[in-house]
Amino acid sequence: MKKTLSGWGLYPTVEADVSYIKREENLKEIIRRKNGLIARGLGRSYGDSSLAKYVVDFSKFSYFLGFDEEKNLLKVTAGVSLSEILDFAIQRGYFLKITPGTKFITVGGAIASNVHGKNHHKEGSFVSCVKSFRMMLANGEIVNCSREENSELFWYSFGGMGLLGIILDAEIELKKINSVNIDYKGIKAKDLEEVFSLFEENHSYTYSVAWIDCLKRGKYLGRSILMLGEHSDDKNLVQKRDKKLSVPFFLPSFVLNRLSIKTFNSMYYNKQIGKIVVKKVNYNSFFYPLDSILNWNRMYGKRGFFQYQFVLSKKESFDGLKEILEEISKSGYGSFLAVLKLFGKEKAPFSFPMEGYTLALDFPVCKETLQLATNLDKIVFRYGGRLYLSKDSRMGRDIFLNGYRDSFKMFKSLKHRVDPENKFQSNQWRRLME
Repeated sequence: MKKTLSGWGLYPTVEADVSYIKREENLKEIIRRKNGLIARGLGRSYGDSSLAKYVVDFSKFSYFLGFDEEKNLLKVTAGVSLSEILDFAIQRGYFLKITPGTKFITVGGAIASNVHGKNHHKEGSFVSCVKSFRMMLANGEIVNCSREENSELFWYSFGGMGLLGIILDAEIELKKINSVNIDYKGIKAKDLEEVFSLFEENHSYTYSVAWIDCLKRGKYLGRSILMLGEHSDDKNLVQKRDKKLSVPFFLPSFVLNRLSIKTFNSMYYNKQIGKIVVKKVNYNSFFYPLDSILNWNRMYGKRGFFQYQFVLSKKESFDGLKEILEEISKSGYGSFLAVLKLFGKEKAPFSFPMEGYTLALDFPVCKETLQLATNLDKIVFRYGGRLYLSKDSRMGRDIFLNGYRDSFKMFKSLKHRVDPENKFQSNQWRRLME
């Protein structure tokens, strides 16, 4: 079936031949007949990592295969979403050990991107909760992958963007919880130096993330709200039905402009009146604030948007982030959403996180913001950082190799061994890695 596809950022778009998978028996024949294909889940990667000439859609390959309560292990097919897992798990007193900022992604996509959350500094990325998975290789062979079996394939699949093979199912470790609520603490920071200090002072918290006003300059550069959380112990496991808003159509491009973003940032910072706020919040509002707005990507208009997420080592983070925020503020093209997180050490070798700080920014697609991103690339390059492949739609090969050079050599060698005919390709692969 021919279909126009894009990532969540709606930029770029492609015409693709899409095959829908409901059973794994159908997959082997598709792989045999087609060259240049990639698996796709719910399309929540932002750029072109799930775009290709041939796309295998796994959104209907969604089955629960078993749950071992003694070991907290859930086995599901690759097309099961994190939202479906939460619906199953929370009523039984369990939660995802690792979750990104949306629950509308598939398990296969979570592995391919090695997603991370607000607790990377304590509990790592998605690889830390996956015990094993089955994968179909380019020759149609199905292999079991774990830390003990086909371990090289296991480790490099996390962050491997679906380029080594196609995930079929996985065993995921869940964590026990006693409540749907989060004990929340919000702390205002007047500038970048203070928010860095607050991250370090509150390192013991399981969950931490900061919103940054990236348009502020001078002595208020990097003013922020640090948001901390722990699972509550109030024995409330009753899920309330989500109240969802919707963006029913693409907003005109002029809606998100310098003035509206500056106004939003000022309102967001000042909505917290005191220096410190402590309260209980539902897990949805803490982990998935944007999931309550359906089709929120339409806010950026028909031209779409791109997300720019980078990470710098702990040693370089403050100076690099200061320079980047100054560049953004000087340009006047602030991000509607700017989210700062602290990473701990990362186990998966070909993966985005490194020990340090990561900042994620959203920009509407236009000539000026694309030029701004190019300027930011130079700063990230100079400080030895890297960009997140799951969010990227426009970086150049030199920026990619600067961030991933050593691990990419190993990854490409492994890909040549398991996929010698280069069956699995995405547009991102051809842009950056081929």
